[in-house]
Amino acid sequence: MDLFNEVWGLFMMRWLHVISGVMWIGLLWYFNFVQIPNMGKIPDDQKPAIGKVIAPAALWWFRWAALATLATGLILAGWQGYILDAITLGIVGAAEDGFVIKHCAIGIGMWMGIIMAFNVWGVIWPNQKKALGMVQVDAASKKKAARTAMLFSRTNTLLSIPMLYAMVSAQNIY
Repeated sequence: MDLFNEVWGLFMMRWLHVISGVMWIGLLWYFNFVQIPNMGKIPDDQKPAIGKVIAPAALWWFRWAALATLATGLILAGWQGYILDAITLGIVGAAEDGFVIKHCAIGIGMWMGIIMAFNVWGVIWPNQKKALGMVQVDAASKKKAARTAMLFSRTNTLLSIPMLYAMVSAQNIY
């Protein structure tokens, strides 16, 4: 029965990690491939609906999905006993068990995810609050904040591709 509970628990944690990741990266790609490129096509009288309703709601799910993905991934790695090997890209484990390429691959994905989550909470969200008028700033600061948020969002989009590759490939390395 304990084996069932552990297997079920690991499955559920991995499922939560994947679901959170799909939400996070899906919204990231929505912002960068749909919303931002099409903002210029939206009539000015309709843009307040994006800035006041849609973007704040999407950003709420975006930032909490980032945190949930990071937390569930770290819990999963800790539970399965490879968190130190992954965080050190297999260097620490090499002394005891030999270098494990799977731990290095998942570690690369973990580090990219950590950087991306930091970008979400430390750069994108604080700047989006200014760009959307949730925090009052002058027009120049608002424009600068919008550009900073967009550039870090684009950076996360670029990082998401090798991050996903590292995460998926690690599951297929024996």
